[in-house]
Amino acid sequence: MIGQNGLKPAVVVTGASSGIGRAIARLVARERGAVVLIGRTAEGLGDAAAEVREGGGEPYILKLDLLAGDSPRQVKDFLFQNGLVCDVLVNSAGHSLQGLAATLPLDAQLGIIDLNIRVLTELTLTFVPGMVARRGGGVINLSSVAGFVPGPHMAVYYASKGFVRSFSAALYQELRRTGVTVTCVTPGPVETGFLRVRSVKRARLFTFLPALSPEDVAESAWRGFKGGRRLVVPGISSKVAVLVTALTPSVLLLPVIAKLQRRIKDLCPCGSGRKFRKCCGRKP
Repeated sequence: MIGQNGLKPAVVVTGASSGIGRAIARLVARERGAVVLIGRTAEGLGDAAAEVREGGGEPYILKLDLLAGDSPRQVKDFLFQNGLVCDVLVNSAGHSLQGLAATLPLDAQLGIIDLNIRVLTELTLTFVPGMVARRGGGVINLSSVAGFVPGPHMAVYYASKGFVRSFSAALYQELRRTGVTVTCVTPGPVETGFLRVRSVKRARLFTFLPALSPEDVAESAWRGFKGGRRLVVPGISSKVAVLVTALTPSVLLLPVIAKLQRRIKDLCPCGSGRKFRKCCGRKP
């Protein structure tokens, strides 16, 4: 299908080489349109493109590190060069670290902010004006149940996902009469390389929140977006977690989250160089 100005509408997916992004790309391929796959891993992008093609879609591959300062411009240029226009933007690329904020590397923590907040915001605000002008399309932003609460031992990650949820809700309200949909998706833990590579699953918190499959999250996200929903919380356990955290006072909730997410190997933030549990974590 050719859209306005002779450009073909496309679904643009970041983090498309694996996990939820790749699952969403496979899903939207069923609609037999153009799907732009953005990621850092050539092999993963190639596999994702094959899946999109097999599903009936038309894949376009953009191997790109989104933390490069001009990445939104590169995405825009890639679309123009291929005769495409961003009809739906799926911001699924994300990054996390687990540990004490005072002892984790500063650059790595700022990298979470750059990818989870700055890049997501810049891409969204780059393409939303065109959607408004065309009176259609929209954005799917991947947040997390982590976005509903502060997260000791994953402080910057939780805060970044809180931003995504807040930003998406505000944008949804601003655009609700323009024909443009903004949907925020807030899954709990998902069985992806994100958990395996970052060792996040080792936290005891995830014994209480069973991991969802990327396919289940993708189905919920796309169905919710097509239905014009502002917020999608996939999975019963995630819905229960959101309800419980909303009803629990922070003075009670914060120590519980900290205890569940604390890793035995974490060093004490006091700078002693000792393990937290053998230093300031000792009971008086």
